[in-house]
Amino acid sequence: MNGQLPAGFTEDNYMVLKLRNYVNLPPHSSGGFDHADVHNSSGRVFVAHTATGGVDIIGGEPLIHLTTIPGCPEGSGVLCAQDEGLVFAAARGGGKILVIEAVSMTLLHDVAAGSKPNGLGWDSRRKQLLVTDVKDFQGRLLDPFSRNVLAKVTLPGRPRWCIYDRTLDNFLVNIRDPASLVILAPETLAQKAFLPVSIAGPHGLDLVQGTSHAFIACDGQAVVVLDIKTGREKSVVRIAGEPDVIWYNTIRQRLYCAVGKPGVIDVIDTQSLVLDEEIKTEEGAHTFAFDNIRQLLYAFLPQSCRVAIYEEM
Repeated sequence: MNGQLPAGFTEDNYMVLKLRNYVNLPPHSSGGFDHADVHNSSGRVFVAHTATGGVDIIGGEPLIHLTTIPGCPEGSGVLCAQDEGLVFAAARGGGKILVIEAVSMTLLHDVAAGSKPNGLGWDSRRKQLLVTDVKDFQGRLLDPFSRNVLAKVTLPGRPRWCIYDRTLDNFLVNIRDPASLVILAPETLAQKAFLPVSIAGPHGLDLVQGTSHAFIACDGQAVVVLDIKTGREKSVVRIAGEPDVIWYNTIRQRLYCAVGKPGVIDVIDTQSLVLDEEIKTEEGAHTFAFDNIRQLLYAFLPQSCRVAIYEEM
């Protein structure tokens, strides 16, 4: 087995993540990777390679490094707009968003987006992009085609990750301090709700589409399950350390949490809300992407400059 089991578990208890392969990525002397996302139809993975100032692209089949798109200084958020075949990449160092065509893997244009753009949320109904800024604490609603800023809002604190909730038609934004989840109207960015979170430092964010349950990975070494309709916390699940990126597996109903120190991916069974599995990655590995269609998890390893690819069995 390629992973480590929590105390009291055996390999026969459940389906495990199996290491399938490694892919080497362009080397760097220091730094690492930030957010990544999967283009569903092609299986390609797009990752912000913060250390080199580019966006690396890994093929779904074959599993190889395809190319790098330069010009993304301090790359952070990456998000695929699936129906449009576009990839958005936030360049904190350039105050802009790169708009990339997923199939041709070419840069179409960039969009000015404040001072330090980071978190991204795509409104698939209106074809609009929410960009949250970690310097001026602004949320900006962009039209990536006309490159216009459609609306702005001042957030109550430093934003972390954000997402668009298709079911309830809202944007959700994690705020580090005060620890909270903010709900914004998609057309105007007006604040609809401010939901306190009991654990310090909300960071990674995902939800079960079709429900009101959001998963919030917090710096206080826990994942909070929050009902965004009522504002009530359903559960708090302790994890190995301070997390960053999280992804929800809709098929297996498991939540993956990247923890850079000590360098693991904690896997939570979202039905029983207990830690189900722990996979050792590499110290500093705080980001990954999950392909829900092919059931592949891509963990980005900054020290060895490669990606480890795991498969749900």
